[in-house]
Amino acid sequence: MAHRRCLQSFVRHATALVCLRKSPPLSTLEILTTKPNQVITTPKLEPSWFTPWSHFRHFSSSKSDDSENEVEVEESSDGEAENDEVAADLDRDYSPEEKEAEAAAIGYKVVGPLQRSDRVFKDYEPVFAVVQIGSHQFKVSNGDSIFTERLKFCEVNDKLILNKVLLLGSPSQTIIGRPILLDAAVHAVVEEHALDAKVIIFKKKRRKNYRRTKGHRQELTKLRITDIQGIEKPEIKTDGKPLKAALKKPEKVATTA
Repeated sequence: MAHRRCLQSFVRHATALVCLRKSPPLSTLEILTTKPNQVITTPKLEPSWFTPWSHFRHFSSSKSDDSENEVEVEESSDGEAENDEVAADLDRDYSPEEKEAEAAAIGYKVVGPLQRSDRVFKDYEPVFAVVQIGSHQFKVSNGDSIFTERLKFCEVNDKLILNKVLLLGSPSQTIIGRPILLDAAVHAVVEEHALDAKVIIFKKKRRKNYRRTKGHRQELTKLRITDIQGIEKPEIKTDGKPLKAALKKPEKVATTA
């Protein structure tokens, strides 16, 4: 019904405009008394009430579409702002002092690339440490590998020192920091930069015809723990004799004759 009313009003306005633009009929006196070289001009009159058709009626469907478009524009603007911030952060040129300060705030220090002559990997030692990298804490031992969020300012085969050590432990003693142990350090080597498994983000607003699906893969850095310093390490006794497995003796069953 609304569309029909709009169409009828538009037809009425168009017919009124066409009728006004036609030249008015001449009277009989004007026809009899002809004037030579007379040019009759009829100005193009337009009614004062006529304006170009610019009014659109908004129905419930169009309102919901407009609201969805507004939400989409807001989300797209937010996503573009975040992407711009990340790109600006990556393109920014850091000075060596800024790199060192930001790495120290995260909880590590870059020593340098690993050389072929370096023998950083050692045998297992019964010592563990709890370190903090960014906002995550890890319990590590010599030879363990951990995955952290992507660490800036370091490449593959770089040697790192993890400074934020919260706790050290061994079979004989335990040292707890308040909150950090200043004399302790955990050495590690960057093995690779990788991507985590994809995570699906699905958003829905009921009765709004709104559904959005996005995927995300977190950037990770794999670290190999090479040494833990700041605690006495117990000596591992090796007699050189292989351990003998305990053999179960068969039980004797008493038999009656």
